[in-house]
Amino acid sequence: MGNIQVFEKIAPNYENDERRKIAKIIADAIRQQNPQGNQQTAIDYGCGTGLVGMELLSDFKSIQFVDASKNMVEIVEQKINNQQVSNATTLCLDIELNPSVKLHGDCIFLVQVLLHVPTIESLLSNLYQSLNRNGQLLIIDFDYNEAVVSDNVHSGFKQQELIQTMKKIGFTDVKSTTFYHGSQLFMNQDASLFMLEATKN
Repeated sequence: MGNIQVFEKIAPNYENDERRKIAKIIADAIRQQNPQGNQQTAIDYGCGTGLVGMELLSDFKSIQFVDASKNMVEIVEQKINNQQVSNATTLCLDIELNPSVKLHGDCIFLVQVLLHVPTIESLLSNLYQSLNRNGQLLIIDFDYNEAVVSDNVHSGFKQQELIQTMKKIGFTDVKSTTFYHGSQLFMNQDASLFMLEATKN
């Protein structure tokens, strides 16, 4: 996963009112795609400080918070301890560098994670292997935005291209939709967020 050193540095000051607001919107969108209620186990991959996953603790049987940034994971651990959460665990892991570490879940969600991943197909293939049978992968990220030019992140994603990548890996029932528009949301540019859903049979 890219930009790890950046996230290590910004972890203590990562959260702000805008990020908390967007996290609640994203959590609501994920909640609507969880028809099995709290019977599923989930993995919040690239969880950051857990802003989204902590909103969903009552919607899943358990959530494993996974991030490649040690400092981000430590903040999630503090939240879990302070709130005495019993159905959450943490793991510091970059599955691209350590694919032998096996994750297992019914639902994996990636919130604004792919932006930072140079080779997304490798990561998505590893996560495909981590899903239980009939498991679901949810990707929440920015639509492609030509106004965003950066050496550190993708300029968002074209949904149809990402859908084709998912199908190539082996995912089925792949669908995607834009669900939120915001001002100065992405690198100080107006932007939109999409959710892509895919199933492992």
